[in-house]
Amino acid sequence: MIKNHTKKDKEDKIVLVGVIKDRRDLNILLKENWYRIPLSQAPKRQFNYLAFYQPLFFSHRGKCIRYYARVLNYRIIKRGDLLPDEPSHPRARDYYLQVQVGKIKKLPQPIRNIIPRRISFGFTTLSHLLKSKDILQLYNVTPTEPIVEDGLKKAGIRAIPQYYVKGEEKRYFLDFAIFCQKGMIAIECDNKKVHSIPSQKKKDKIKNNFLRKYGWTVIRLPEDDIVSNLPGCIKRIKKAVRKLGGLAK
Repeated sequence: MIKNHTKKDKEDKIVLVGVIKDRRDLNILLKENWYRIPLSQAPKRQFNYLAFYQPLFFSHRGKCIRYYARVLNYRIIKRGDLLPDEPSHPRARDYYLQVQVGKIKKLPQPIRNIIPRRISFGFTTLSHLLKSKDILQLYNVTPTEPIVEDGLKKAGIRAIPQYYVKGEEKRYFLDFAIFCQKGMIAIECDNKKVHSIPSQKKKDKIKNNFLRKYGWTVIRLPEDDIVSNLPGCIKRIKKAVRKLGGLAK
């Protein structure tokens, strides 16, 4: 029996979002129609399409997804065989998943990383890919940062969104930074889906320790609290501000 595939069937196909790190990899994708994934990071879940995130490295054409393509086939191969012009690369003997794709298509509009989030491998559907305008929509993530920002403004608390902190060999972006008379407060808005993953919990702990080492008071606001009890979240922040002598002049 021949099965008729409806438009809905097609749009519900699984899409893996990957990162294009530099222009060489983008050229390989556009000219040779393949993409590589370290085998140690390759997802076990099957996917029908690949979408490609271009980070800040690409300047004005970065921080967005512009291209996607249907997956044709794949193979496991050593990096040295895949990229023979780099025989001395430290991962030359590591195995990679080479994914061959069909025609590279351009999205009707780029999907932008408006509220900057770290992008790594993640799944979505083709229907979401084709209609999303930003990364939050793509992953069905509640826009917690705008909710908190609005609450802080109404409470008269001056906060700097997406504040950059650097120390030694690490660097982090804070969702919000608040400067007080006797210290600094880092506000982190934790999406329930992402921050419940054990690996992300570990990263959050490392980030907390880093910030505290450099004198920051860290307040993590869970998504559920932000959505259902924003006044309670703002109350926590106000208490921390008072403890640090009030807002800086």
